[in-house]
Amino acid sequence: MAGGEVQLVDLVKRFGDFTAVDGINLQVGAGEFFSLLGPSGCGKTTTLRMIAGFERPTEGQVVLDGVDVATTPPHKRNVNTVFQNYALFPHLTVERNVAFGLRYKEASREESDRLVGRALELVRLSGYEKRRPNQLSGGQQQRVALARALILNPALLLLDEPLGALDAKLRKALQIELKSIQEEVGITFIYVTHDQEEALTMSDRLAVMSNGHIEQIGPPQEVYEQPSTAYVADFLGVSNLMDAVAYGAGADGCKVKLGEFELIAGEGEPDAQGEIRLSIRPERVNLDDAGTSGENRIPGMVERIVYVGSTMQVIVNIAPGDKLQALVPNEGEELPFEQGTAVSVHLPREALRVLPQGEVSEEGFTAAAKLLR
Repeated sequence: MAGGEVQLVDLVKRFGDFTAVDGINLQVGAGEFFSLLGPSGCGKTTTLRMIAGFERPTEGQVVLDGVDVATTPPHKRNVNTVFQNYALFPHLTVERNVAFGLRYKEASREESDRLVGRALELVRLSGYEKRRPNQLSGGQQQRVALARALILNPALLLLDEPLGALDAKLRKALQIELKSIQEEVGITFIYVTHDQEEALTMSDRLAVMSNGHIEQIGPPQEVYEQPSTAYVADFLGVSNLMDAVAYGAGADGCKVKLGEFELIAGEGEPDAQGEIRLSIRPERVNLDDAGTSGENRIPGMVERIVYVGSTMQVIVNIAPGDKLQALVPNEGEELPFEQGTAVSVHLPREALRVLPQGEVSEEGFTAAAKLLR
């Protein structure tokens, strides 16, 4: 449907001396699936509540389709919200739960039945009209809550970690289903989550948040492949982070020293100087036989191999003293190395990224250190 464009302008929310949201500027296009991603306490849910009208901003604007609604009550905004606990009425049937909001729209019985039927068909729950919430699975309850929100045809739907209470397998299935529903109805979705996979799977664009600020905004592939800060690299997915020293631009990237080893980093800040962070994703780290020569190679020793089904996670101690994680696809054959094997670790220049020094998530653990905790 038309509408659903959201703009946040210098948005601030303080609770006493604590600033939960600190000057956010953000624009979400009509019909976009946009995710706010970050750890607990980063300000994402407070931001969502200000868009919904449940919290009033301390400063700034919440602009919906060109109108500042920062002081408009929630029931007067063309916005609906789906919460993690679903908030279904246990004494009402599925159809009466879904139709609940229509009582304030003065819809006729025939119109109500038609809209309920359409909403349940949309969420694949036709035939469940007479059941009560306690007769449904968690995933079915989530879809009833979604149908109840969609039946009012809002310009904007806000979703506050609606899959958080579900088991991992069901959550993955519903991620795909939820994105499919959003594309079918064409409504703007703003989705709050701390789960990186959810944000990467469903979003057209996402914003990574930390301490009330937005660290980076962009399409999932761009933010994953080209993190702008060490925090984003560390939080979104898994990243190997190493302290290094940059000493100028080379022909194909930035020259860096990791311990006594000279490397070329082809991504990030090519003209960086001084202390920096190097980042490389585990799936881009290559392991070869010890003594293999070539660019961007560091000797190492395998510390641990972890079998995780589709891949093998290999933890390697490299000569400068860092631990790195490498992902090796499971092709049904035994790995050519085991614990204690000496290897040559290749960090391809096109996968090695220079980032400014800065805070990282989860107390600065590298990918390997997180796995070994």
